[in-house]
Amino acid sequence: MPNRRSGQRRPEVRNRPPAGTSKPARAGTAPRRPPAPVVPAASGAPVETMRVAKAMARAGLCSRRDAERWVEAGRVSVNGELLKSPARDVGPSDRILVDGKPLPTAEPVRLWRYHKPRGLVTTHRDPEGRPTVFEKLPPEMPRVMSIGRLDLNTEGLLLLTNDGALARHMELPSTGWLRRYRVRAHGKVTQEALDKLKDGIEVDGVRYGPIDAKLDTVQGANIWMTLSLREGKNREVRNVLSTLGLDVNRLIRLSFGPFQLLDLVHGAVESVPRRVLADQLGLKLARELGLRDEADAARDRRINAKTAAKDGDA
Repeated sequence: MPNRRSGQRRPEVRNRPPAGTSKPARAGTAPRRPPAPVVPAASGAPVETMRVAKAMARAGLCSRRDAERWVEAGRVSVNGELLKSPARDVGPSDRILVDGKPLPTAEPVRLWRYHKPRGLVTTHRDPEGRPTVFEKLPPEMPRVMSIGRLDLNTEGLLLLTNDGALARHMELPSTGWLRRYRVRAHGKVTQEALDKLKDGIEVDGVRYGPIDAKLDTVQGANIWMTLSLREGKNREVRNVLSTLGLDVNRLIRLSFGPFQLLDLVHGAVESVPRRVLADQLGLKLARELGLRDEADAARDRRINAKTAAKDGDA
């Protein structure tokens, strides 16, 4: 066939392999191996090897501690084998059944702020039949778990997540995130007495850590205070203030770590943006939870480079 530019004929190519076939290997070289087939993960199986309790928590079924109890109760099987101990690793090719149903596919990690009203129990099932937090959530919400608890008569910020690993991390005392409360109590107290709580206090054999308490206003027989603490043990605020002769009659949690109640109305729930959550958790944990990827890292590098350039110009 003539070349359009030179008018010369192109050399004829002989022994061209048919379309769709690979070229023959050169003499003395090993033939290329075909790419390994991609094996899809079993329904709901983890994307990497991990303990079965962790896989259940990541799938949003329950916390890791609850998952261990479910295994010991004989509710979990792997590849047809009923587990007797949670000391079992599972991976992408394993078929995990909980109560005879496949493990749900893990959803992206999410966090919500919820304004808990008074009169709701922070549990999925209450033996006394009292209304629960989870019964009052909007119907479009996925299955979630609470990060810590607020008792029946405590209101304010309650964090919810669909990921057991995130819940476990944020509940750990070692995380040390500050909790702030607005407190109304019946009785009288001085700021000097409140300042002594900064050293911690023991009540009925339970040791409570440092509490920063500020006396705000006095309204008749009641006072308003703002308390900040890091442990958040069961009924901590009520128990500690009772040693000062104060009877708490209203308790509102304003914040949990960097997450705040702000103007969220009673009973409302609002999703925390993915990037905000990743920034607050730190780079390492955000990567472990799948909240940050290479695209996020590249975007951060571009932002940091622009910031450095502006600082240099200044």
